[in-house]
Amino acid sequence: MNIAILDDYHNVSERMADWSTLPSSVRLTVFNAPIGDLDALAEALADFEVLCVMRERTPITAELMQRLPKLELIVTTGKRNNAIDLEAARARRITVCGTDSPGHATSELTMGLMLALSRRIISENQTLSQGGWQNYLGRDLSGATLGLLGLGRLGGQVARLGQAFGMRTIAWSENLTEARAAELNVTRVEKDELFSQGDFISIHLKLSARTTALVGAEELRLMKRDACLINTSRGPIIDSRALADALTSRRIGGAALDVFDVEPLPADNILRDIPNLILTPHIGYVTRETYQVFYSQTVEAIAAYLDGKPIRLLT
Repeated sequence: MNIAILDDYHNVSERMADWSTLPSSVRLTVFNAPIGDLDALAEALADFEVLCVMRERTPITAELMQRLPKLELIVTTGKRNNAIDLEAARARRITVCGTDSPGHATSELTMGLMLALSRRIISENQTLSQGGWQNYLGRDLSGATLGLLGLGRLGGQVARLGQAFGMRTIAWSENLTEARAAELNVTRVEKDELFSQGDFISIHLKLSARTTALVGAEELRLMKRDACLINTSRGPIIDSRALADALTSRRIGGAALDVFDVEPLPADNILRDIPNLILTPHIGYVTRETYQVFYSQTVEAIAAYLDGKPIRLLT
């Protein structure tokens, strides 16, 4: 059986799990860089029965599956991967399995980005490395208002972390109830109030038709001039052109993005050249501890499939 590990950007998959527990007949191939378009993917993956995919990186579309006649099993990291067409997999009788995730890495990154924005950490580092000294006056998180767009698992984690810093926490989403907000000592507000009151606004929503471009020019106009926006959720939730305009005109204080409409972010993307914008390359879940769970459970899923007893089924 031929197994492909896709998008192992850091070349760590083989040491994050014990692949030797799989039968000796298994042949493992690791792809460290994105492969390319549909034709490139179809050619590169034609001989593989198993694809091990990192969530939200390479799209496993219906068109691609049609061109991979040997494909039997897809194992994705995490329990949800919008880049896999699950209906097409069911139609082709391709088994899709997932893994668990520790689930806290993204909320930790969110707070790191918030601190970087509030204390101008990156700019001050650049100033110092160029021979200078202090340039900017920072601001406290304690006493500031943290507006959470979404109060699910990750939003709830960020609420608790923000409260540990002494932040006032408010939240909005279409389905947010007063009971859920009260459970986390968060004040539920309307969407306009969240954008107008928040000193730091952090997005924690699933991408859907309802949330695509949810944060646009109107929402950005409501924000305080020194307020900052953080997105570690999904890129298309923000209208990137509207955000670029708001940042370059200094309509808002700053922003930090870990996710983008197209990933990897193209070299000529307008977001790359905005000074009051912090960019990280979708590293929300990219930690040693998370990868150890991802890859060890990927091996478990393959072994279970070969034993005829697939686990953590998504199809």
